Amino acid sequence: MRYAGISLGHGANREAEHWISTLGLPAGVEACTHLARTPYPHVVVSLALPDGVDTELPVTPDDLSRSAAEAAADHAGRRGGRAFLFAGVEALTGTMTVADVLAKSAISRVKVLGGPDPEPEREILTRDFIRPEWKDGALTLMTSPGPRGRLAPFEFPNPTPCCGGDH
Repeated sequence: MRYAGISLGHGANREAEHWISTLGLPAGVEACTHLARTPYPHVVVSLALPDGVDTELPVTPDDLSRSAAEAAADHAGRRGGRAFLFAGVEALTGTMTVADVLAKSAISRVKVLGGPDPEPEREILTRDFIRPEWKDGALTLMTSPGPRGRLAPFEFPNPTPCCGGDH
C-alpha cells in the first residue's frame, strides 16, 4: 500500500470530495479528508493506493506540502482521516444494523457519542452518507441517538455552515 497526501487548498470537505470524484480513481483506493490549519485553514486529501495501482496525482504546492505529508502519515498510521472512499461504502444505504455495517464495509467499530457501544442489532439510519474516521487503528463510525431508538451517523450529509466557513 502506498499513501499520498494532496493539498490544493480546498475550503471544505464537500469540495475536496467532489474534486477526488473527478479523478476517476480505480477501485480499491481509499480516500480521506483532513482539516489542516497551516499555512491557512484548508482540507487535505489522503489516499491509500493498493500495490500495483499507478495513477497520476496532482502536485501539491510547496506551501501546502507539510500539511499533505502529515495527512498521508496520519492515514498510513490509521490515526487520522475522515474516510469517504473505503471498501463497502456503496453498500451502506438505507437503514442497517450495526452488525451489517461492520460485516459489509471496512468499518470495524461503531461508537455512540456519549454512550455505551451499541448492540449488533441496533439500527442505523445511514442517510446514505457514512463518513467514518480513523481512530486508534480502527475505522470508526461515530453515531448519535436518532428517532425511535435508532442511531444516525454523527455527520450530516448537508450541514448548515457556521462561522462563515472558517474551518
